[in-house]
Amino acid sequence: MPKRSHSIFNLPNSLTLFRVACVPLLVFLLFFPHKLTSFLAAAVFGLASISDLLDGFLARRRQMVTTFGVFLDPLADKLVVSAALIMLIPLGRVPAWMVVVIVGRELAITGLRSVAVSEGKIIGADELGKKKMVFQIVAVLGLLLHYDYFGVDFHAVGMFFMWMAVILTLWSGINYFRSFWHVLEESETDEPHEDSAGSRGQKTEDRGQRTEIRGQDEN
Repeated sequence: MPKRSHSIFNLPNSLTLFRVACVPLLVFLLFFPHKLTSFLAAAVFGLASISDLLDGFLARRRQMVTTFGVFLDPLADKLVVSAALIMLIPLGRVPAWMVVVIVGRELAITGLRSVAVSEGKIIGADELGKKKMVFQIVAVLGLLLHYDYFGVDFHAVGMFFMWMAVILTLWSGINYFRSFWHVLEESETDEPHEDSAGSRGQKTEDRGQRTEIRGQDEN
């Protein structure tokens, strides 16, 4: 298990902050939907995606995991992907309902994860969730590029991966909901056992006190 680092502004966290800083630049570039700005937006998004791979690798390899990084890393991922998708809606490059499905799923999972943590439970990301993120990144890259390069219609490529991302988003979301309810049911079934054990202990203590009192009376 990686050790916790006390330095907030280490290299992995700096890469995560870089990813957050990419969000306003990405939004600004997409306000001017031309071939050059679209290419630059795709480049910014690509760099942000690469930094996502690097910060996790470095944090584990160099044992530089921090509470700040654990909190900010998934948030930065959601900010970058959500900002890009939302900005692509008015450009007509992606259907709004697809964005609602993806962003809504991320918000719902974040809320459920918070509830699970408040119950003392942690629900980790499964393989479907990781594959979903890969398809989302490739889809957004294609939709950002949009235009033809080297005879390739990147918008068509982006939409293909977008459909796959939506399917995996729904699938992984259903799996997460099932895991959440399973954990919640376990928490609810554990509480009565704890209460029963406490009650039994109290009753045993009361019986012991009554026995002691009777013994004193007999003496």
